[in-house]
Amino acid sequence: MASIQLKDVVKRYGKGKSENQVIHGVNAEIADGEFVVIVGPSGCGKSTLLRMVAGLEEISGGEISIGGRVVNNLEPAERDIAMVFQNYALYPHMTNFENMAYGLKIAKVPKDEIKARVDKAAKILELGHLMERKPRELSGGQRQRVAMGRAIVRQPQVFLFDEPLSNLDAKLRAQTRIEIQKLHRELGITSLFVTHDQVEAMTLAQRMIVMNAGNMEQFGTPEEVYHQPATTFVASFIGSPPMNLVREAPGVRPGAIMGVRPEHLHITPNGWDAVIETVELLGAERLIYARIGTEQVIVRQEEGKPSPAVGDEVRISLEEDRVHWFDTETGKRLL
Repeated sequence: MASIQLKDVVKRYGKGKSENQVIHGVNAEIADGEFVVIVGPSGCGKSTLLRMVAGLEEISGGEISIGGRVVNNLEPAERDIAMVFQNYALYPHMTNFENMAYGLKIAKVPKDEIKARVDKAAKILELGHLMERKPRELSGGQRQRVAMGRAIVRQPQVFLFDEPLSNLDAKLRAQTRIEIQKLHRELGITSLFVTHDQVEAMTLAQRMIVMNAGNMEQFGTPEEVYHQPATTFVASFIGSPPMNLVREAPGVRPGAIMGVRPEHLHITPNGWDAVIETVELLGAERLIYARIGTEQVIVRQEEGKPSPAVGDEVRISLEEDRVHWFDTETGKRLL
């Protein structure tokens, strides 16, 4: 196991007038044994950042260290990392045992040790009864577990996951998230996990890096990122539905944007005058979309409370101690 340090990490493509900088000076320290998720929308640079840690992309500036060793100029094979990809990358003509053992065989690890490592990984991942089958005989979730098993047997210092659950349906993604959490608790290997799915990020991360247009907007625990977003981007990206960002309404300060989570707004006898536009029933709760002047806000309402109808005129109040304030120009958190 090993810590990871990112110091002023920059990535540029092209030169001169055609130069395009896609990563803008990322700084982060990931502790030994920590599980960190890099999350952000498509094109924000999260996979590029992971690939630079892996050595699959050259670093244009700054420094990357793994276990206290600067790895900027080291090949991927010299970095003592193992990577799990979105597309599994399994050999179709090999059994699952052979797929998991292949890297060790190439490294000339003794046969007895290969079997012991593969058997242990198969037991951890509950794949023992599938080892003699081919990948085509498995479900998508089982194939992804074989890919994770191939990484485990390497016994690396660091695991790197690049959108590994994207090809799975919602139920399998939820099951595999649980398996990844169990895997990390058992092995304790430092892990970087890239995803665009903020639910995956919130449920898996011990800490998370929120990326936007090549910048690290915030690095903190899921609780910190959700309850104290550093910028309006983080506030709007993390949370489903996102935080309400109100610019024009009674009580909004000049030069500041008011942020309030949907669960901290309530339909009450007093408050902002509003008109109901849409009501979405989501089982144990409903989302109420309301118009306050030119602003639309979302109210999360628990099951059991009377539901307004579309077109109703209501009043909406907020929990004063749950309000966030952001600078209108920079988008950065004020309070």
